[in-house]
Amino acid sequence: MRLAIVLHEGFADWECALLMATARAHLGVDIDVATLDGAAVTSMGGLDVSAHLSIDALDPAGFDGLVICGGAIWGTADAPDLSTTIRSFHRQERLVAAICGGVDALASSGILDATDHTGNSADSLASLRGYHGHGSYRDQPQALSHNRVVTAAGTAPVTFAVEIFRALGLGSPELDGYAALYGREHAAATTAA
Repeated sequence: MRLAIVLHEGFADWECALLMATARAHLGVDIDVATLDGAAVTSMGGLDVSAHLSIDALDPAGFDGLVICGGAIWGTADAPDLSTTIRSFHRQERLVAAICGGVDALASSGILDATDHTGNSADSLASLRGYHGHGSYRDQPQALSHNRVVTAAGTAPVTFAVEIFRALGLGSPELDGYAALYGREHAAATTAA
């Protein structure tokens, strides 16, 4: 199994890190990093990442899914237009996933128009050119998977990873345990009396 992870200059470190580490180390999934021009990028936190290929070189036939990481670039004029790549993966029934601002790229491509999805907020997507999925937006804190499309707010990297694994057919009791373990910090705190 092989996933393409799209990173860009200033990507949000935390949004795909758990996904990438778990996929490679525990599930044997190959991870290829794609950047706009195939060059290295630096995250918000200063982590330098080498790319395996450019976005233009992505061929859905060689991957099981496409994952788009979030970051501040998506709210700017410098945001890359990934619509052709996204629609190509989607047409070939590959998983397409995005978190945080990366959801903007899916929205602009049109694939969210008839697919249940979530993101940072409905308002953040409303003004995007090409987006007509207002009626399919779901306001929820966890990632959402529907029709081989996974979306999440930037605050949901754990459920984002889990929903991607499930959509790829990698669900298991161990994965449920993983989700429970990494999601424990969101459980209500108990205090001793």
